[in-house]
Amino acid sequence: MRLRTATIAALAATVVAVALALVFGAGESKQAQAKTETVPGTPSVEIVSPRNGARQSSHAVVVKLAIENFSLAPRQLGKEPQLGQGHVRYSLNRVPDCVDPVKLLHAINSPIGNGRLVGASFDYPEFSGPNGVLAERIDTAGSYSPGTRPEIYYHDLQPGFYRLITALAQNNGAITRFHAVTNFQILPKPGHGPKPCEGNKVPSAAAAARLR
Repeated sequence: MRLRTATIAALAATVVAVALALVFGAGESKQAQAKTETVPGTPSVEIVSPRNGARQSSHAVVVKLAIENFSLAPRQLGKEPQLGQGHVRYSLNRVPDCVDPVKLLHAINSPIGNGRLVGASFDYPEFSGPNGVLAERIDTAGSYSPGTRPEIYYHDLQPGFYRLITALAQNNGAITRFHAVTNFQILPKPGHGPKPCEGNKVPSAAAAARLR
C-alpha cells in the first residue's frame, strides 16, 4: 500500500512538471537545443534556482544564475557596448489561471513557440525591488528588470504558474542570443485553489493538456 501511494505521488509530481513545460513552452526541441550549444569561450547563462518544474509554498523566490565567459559591468550600464560584458535582463511572468481560447489556439498552432502563453509581468519595484526601481529609471518596467549581479529577489508573488527568462544583454541594453528559461509554481494554501473560469475560458491545467 505504501509503495502504491509513493508511486502515485511520484506520477503526480511528474504530471505537474510536464504541465509547467507545456504551458510555458520551456521544453526545446533537440534541433533547437543543438543550435544553442556553446563552444569554449562562448558566453552562457544557466538558471541554478529555481529549478525548472519547482513547486513551493513561499511567495518569494531568489533567482541565482551561473554565468560563463561574460562579465557583468555595473559601471558600464547604459554605455557603449563592449565585447563580452554587460548585464542581465530578468523577465518574470505569471500565466493567468484562465486562458482565452483564442490565445490557446494560437499557442497550439505556433510552430516555433511564438504563441506561448504569457501573463502579467512582475518586473516592477513592488515585486523585484531595487532591480524594479532601476527598470523604472531606464523605462523597462513591465518588460524586464535589469541586473548587474547573477541573482535577483522577487517577492509578494501570487499562487500560480510562472515563467522566468534570463538573457545576457550588452551595456546599452541590446539583448544577445544567450538566455535561459525556467518554470515554477507557487502553491495556494489548502482549500484556496483558483476559482472556476467564467465564460469559455480554459483553466491553465486544461491548457497544458491541450498543448501536448
